[in-house]
This record gives sequence, C-alpha cells and structure tokens, in this order.
Amino acid sequence: MKRGLAVFALMIAGTAALGEQASLGTGAILRGLDKVNGKTTDLDMGNGTSLAFGRLVVSLGECRYPEGNPSGDAYAFVTIRETGKSEMVFSGWMIGSSPALSALDHPRYDVWVTRCKTQ
Repeated sequence: MKRGLAVFALMIAGTAALGEQASLGTGAILRGLDKVNGKTTDLDMGNGTSLAFGRLVVSLGECRYPEGNPSGDAYAFVTIRETGKSEMVFSGWMIGSSPALSALDHPRYDVWVTRCKTQ
C-alpha cells in the first residue's frame, strides 16, 4: 500500500514536471543516519561510484537537477545493499525535496539525497 501511494504521488509530481528539463550532475551528496547512535554522515559520491556506510554499500547511478537551477532539487538513482549480501535493500530514484516518497526501509539506517554536485 505504501509503495502504491508513493508511485501515485510520483506520477502526479511527474506530470507537473514534464516540461522541466534536467541536467546531469557529476555526483551527489547523500546523508546517512545510523539510528542506533544518532550519528549522521555525509556521503560525497560521484556518478557510478559506491561507498560503504556502516553495514551498507551505497551506489549512486546518477544525479539530475532542474536545468539552470542546481540548488532547486536533486533526483538521484541509488541502489543499496547490505555488506556480504547480494539482494538489494533499496533500488530507485530518491528525490531531495521529498525524501519520504521513495525511502530506504531499513531497521538501523536511513539514507537520503541532499543535493547534486555540479563540479
């Protein structure tokens, strides 16, 4: 049900942004939260790279932002796996302005995109 609502909300948001052109960033800044100790960590990633965060491996496919407005929003394609496991715990687009629409559902960690890198 939660996934269905998220997809519906993305479809509605997507129709408003159909005319909006997106530029490809060079990477993204993601933020990770360890819910056990309350520590946040910024993950400075380039497109096509992976980083370890706790027991997770976070991979960034690409990050896009509204053309001419790099600080406007961030759309990042992210895949996340637990270390030593082949199945993904998350795979999809994360939206900087609406992190709850497509969120990682993990008992210990939260990861979300904050912005795209342009340089």
